[in-house]
Formats: sequence, C-alpha cells, structure tokens
Amino acid sequence: MIDSRAVVDPKAKLAEGVEVGPWSYIGPEVEIGPGSVIHSHVVIKGPTRIGKNNRIFQFASVGEDCQDKKYQGEPTCLEIGDNNVIREGCTIHRGTVQDNSVTLIGNNNLFMAYVHVGHDSIIADDCIFANNAAVAGHVKVGQGAILGGYTTVHQFCQVGTYSMTAAQAAVFKDIPAFVMVSGNPAAAHGMNFEGMRRRQYSPELIKILRQAYKVVYRKGLTLDAALEKLAVLEQGYPEVSLFVKSLQASTRGITR
Repeated sequence: MIDSRAVVDPKAKLAEGVEVGPWSYIGPEVEIGPGSVIHSHVVIKGPTRIGKNNRIFQFASVGEDCQDKKYQGEPTCLEIGDNNVIREGCTIHRGTVQDNSVTLIGNNNLFMAYVHVGHDSIIADDCIFANNAAVAGHVKVGQGAILGGYTTVHQFCQVGTYSMTAAQAAVFKDIPAFVMVSGNPAAAHGMNFEGMRRRQYSPELIKILRQAYKVVYRKGLTLDAALEKLAVLEQGYPEVSLFVKSLQASTRGITR
C-alpha cells in the first residue's frame, strides 16, 4: 500500500492498511493508524501520532517545526485523532515547550484547502475549517465549531463549542459557545440557531438560548452582571450551562 516512489523512514510506524501515495515523505517518529490514506506529495514529520481512517491530501505539511521564534528544536509533538480529512496545502505544526509541548486535534474534523493550525492549538471534534482559515498558536476550538473561509484567529483565543465565524472574520477575542461572529474585528451577530435546529434542539431550548444571548448582548450589562442573571436561565439546561461556562472561561474578553 506504499507507493515505490514514496519515502518512508524506517523508524516510522505505519499500521496495516495505511496507503501512502507517490512522492510523499513520512519521517521518523511518525505513527499512522489503520485505514489512513496519505495522498501524493504529503510531508509528515514527527514526533507525530495520527489515528485511524484519516485522509491527508497532496501538498499538506503535517507535524513540521512551529513558527515560533522561541522554538529551539525541542522534541515537541502533534497528536491527531480519527476520521479527519486534511485537504490540499494544509499546514499543522507541533507544539512548544513553553506550553504543553503538543498540538492536539480530535476526531471527525474537516480542514479544507490551505488551512493553518498553529503550535499548541487544541481542536476538538466535528469542527469545520473552510478554505484558508488560520488559527495562531495556543488557540482552543470547541466541538462542532465552524470557521468560515479566510477566518483568522489571534493567538490564545478560544472559539466556543458550536460557534461560527463568517468568511474573512478576524477574531481577536474569545467567542462564546453557539455565538456567530463576522467582520474585522469580529463582532457578535446572534447565535447559530440553524445549527441548533439541525442538531434537533427543541423550540423551548432554542428560546432559552436566545434569551441567554440577549442577557449578554442586548441588555447593556457588564459580564459579571449578565452571569448573575444567567444563573437562573441555566438551571435544567446543560446547553445554557455550556454557554455560561464559555463566558466564565474567557481570558481575553469575549467578542461583543
């Protein structure tokens, strides 16, 4: 399953059934799980661990040294879960010792063409990064988040669970769970209610989340005052609690 024109280092560990296309390079300290397909002209360097059933397309660079001037060649790593699709020209870098020394990517994510994932970033499951979206170092992206094409996310920002950015959004502050943003700098424009309906949230739950959004974004309250009012709404609604926790976890201030 390995093309004769590919270069696979003897120290790499490829599970049974892994396919490697022509002119791809798999370096030492790279582990690739069963069922994964590495197309032609892909470069994977280590230490990198890749799970099962991933597909990596041509000209992607995975596990390369990070673009951080503090990096001095330390043996940091990249860990990728299962069932991810990494399209043409994507760049995903390893971590730095100044953080946790690892870049983490979960399961079932789609990275469209020319996406960049910076060092020490943590990407959860079921995310979609549209073409040319880029997250800098130390960014955290929650489950099911969608980044529109050409979105840029500043280092150390948090992108909340099930949030969404419009094309060309420039994100400099944290995005709470479910919130949609657009613009440069990015500003909030409601919640992803269509996504909620697709996930079969009940009309009652959507109504409560809409009320929670208005408390934070429409009442002119400070965040602390808004959190006090949200304490009543979140009772019995885990999704509202998720929204509240994303507000409480913000370290850069939330996108307003």
